[in-house]
Amino acid sequence: MFDVENKNKKIEEITKVAIEKAHINPTMYTRYNVKRGLRNNDGTGVLVGLTEVGEVMSYIVDDSERVPVEGKLFYQGYEVSELVDGFYSQGRFGFEEIAFLLITGELPTREELDDFDKLLKSCRNLPDGFTEDMILKAPSPDVMNKLARSVLALYSYDNNPDSIDLENVVRQCINLIARFPVLISYGYMARRHYIEQKSLYLRSPKPEYNTAQNILYLIRKDGKFTDLEAKILDLVLCLHAEHGGGNNSSFVTHAVSSTGSDTYSVIAAAIGSLKGPQHGGASNKAFAMMTELGENVKDWESDEEVSAYLEKILRKEAFDKSGLIYGIGHAVYTLSDPRTKLLSKYARELAVACGQEDKYNLYLKVEKLAPKVFAEVKNSEKIVCANVDFFAGFVYSMLDIPEVLNTPLFACARIAGWSAHRIEELVSGGRIMRPAYKCVNKRRGYVKMEDRDAVLEKNND
Repeated sequence: MFDVENKNKKIEEITKVAIEKAHINPTMYTRYNVKRGLRNNDGTGVLVGLTEVGEVMSYIVDDSERVPVEGKLFYQGYEVSELVDGFYSQGRFGFEEIAFLLITGELPTREELDDFDKLLKSCRNLPDGFTEDMILKAPSPDVMNKLARSVLALYSYDNNPDSIDLENVVRQCINLIARFPVLISYGYMARRHYIEQKSLYLRSPKPEYNTAQNILYLIRKDGKFTDLEAKILDLVLCLHAEHGGGNNSSFVTHAVSSTGSDTYSVIAAAIGSLKGPQHGGASNKAFAMMTELGENVKDWESDEEVSAYLEKILRKEAFDKSGLIYGIGHAVYTLSDPRTKLLSKYARELAVACGQEDKYNLYLKVEKLAPKVFAEVKNSEKIVCANVDFFAGFVYSMLDIPEVLNTPLFACARIAGWSAHRIEELVSGGRIMRPAYKCVNKRRGYVKMEDRDAVLEKNND
């Protein structure tokens, strides 16, 4: 048996060899016309499927040339800005309506929405013994991992977990939409108690509360919140609910669904995708960057000071030295991200209520200046804009939501979109996804064990 020192040394040695062997010459990708990241040379995504669930629009084609336009986002053909303005102008919450729309493809009538809301509330509670056995007994430092584990564990509490009959799948998806707020809240509480050594408090979700209200009720020590706070959180959930079939986690949903796998395995895979810092975890980075910027820029109203610090970030002299302005730029959007516009618009009232209007104005200033600084420092004509992650972390902080819940809240919203994409794949997909990978390794003959030292020595020479 290896002791700890020798074990770590051996792992280090294996890692070194693995890295060397895993390196592929970048010229190979050009040689074989590989679309790295499934992106075309012009930045558009490689077309791998069709969807009716969501659409992202960021450019138009004029005379075979891509022309950037103000970004638009559509859920089942309806522009998100119109949906949001529609229910907020009437003083209604929107997430449940959005979830119904994504799954069914149609806007609900008043009666349909009331019934759907009642359905979600009836599915909200976790199975008997689940909290103690599956959440509290194995706390995780990362709530996303706990969420994935909890989703997989729900398979064992389902009387018909493997059937991909559509009625069964819809049942499972609705259960998950209803239960995600409870799963992330309890996962956070387990982390808070067992890892942070703080008091443990668990509440049952209130049947009279909707999704956003229950989240605030379950994660806050006193369970209290204002109507404005609940409305803003509801808005965040609405804006994160769907983003087309090509975003990584929705693509994963399609890919795993195409194998015929069960709902719990599919959604757990999507959660793993969303956890990545280049996907759902980006808001944490943006908030941390803006916090540091705010601490180092003395005059928040000075364009010169703010621009100078952004330049330092781009030149890898500030923040995490990555050279990235987190929250600025998007794989799809060019001139603007419609989610950012809506979040910025409705978050102003919350900023005023929280006494953080100065910080809100700083965010607006960075949003305005960052693209200019990027163009100058990078000497690039690439058009960049603030994405939804830029404001999301700030909004969560004003809502006094712990940072570790930022990405899990994203999952609470996106489960609606994932559900719609899973249903769509099962109805219309028809084939297992099997893209091609070109093997560029050289053919090699088998080497007997007794000859391998000599071959290795020869190769090293």
